[in-house]
Amino acid sequence: MTEHVQPLESLSRPCRILVVDDHQTFRRFVLSLLSKHPSVEIVGDVQDGVEAVQQSEMLQPDVVLLDIGLPRMNGIEAARQITRLVPGARIVFLTQECSRDVVQAALGLGAWGYVLKTQAGSELLMALETVRQGERFVSSGIAHSSPDQP
Repeated sequence: MTEHVQPLESLSRPCRILVVDDHQTFRRFVLSLLSKHPSVEIVGDVQDGVEAVQQSEMLQPDVVLLDIGLPRMNGIEAARQITRLVPGARIVFLTQECSRDVVQAALGLGAWGYVLKTQAGSELLMALETVRQGERFVSSGIAHSSPDQP
C-alpha cells in the first residue's frame, strides 16, 4: 500500500520519535535500534496510552511509535487523542496485533504505518523512512486487505 503525500517539513533534520510500549525489554530493543541512526532523534519513551497522549502533546514528535495493547488506554484510543491534539504527528503502530479487524481499525483512523513486532528488526527503519517521506507503510506480514486511505 503506497499513498504519497507531503513529506515531513524538513528531511534535513532528524525525525523526532516518541516510543510507546509497555514491555520494557522490547522498548529497549527499539530504542537501541533507533539510536544508531543519525536521521532519528528519540524525544521520549513511555509505557502506557495515557502517558503517550500526555508526552505527545508536550513533546510534539514527528512520529509516535505506538503499541496497541497498552495499559490504562489502548493504542487505538491513544492514537485518536494524539491525532486530535498533535495533528502533525504521524502514528506508526508497532504491535503484535495482526487480526484484520484491528489492522483496519488502526489504518482507518489515519495511521501512517503498521509494523509487526516480529518484523521490527528488518522493517522498522524502512517504515520510518517511508512515513517520513510522506508515504504509508504496512508490514509485509499483513494481508493487504486494509481499507482505502483518505
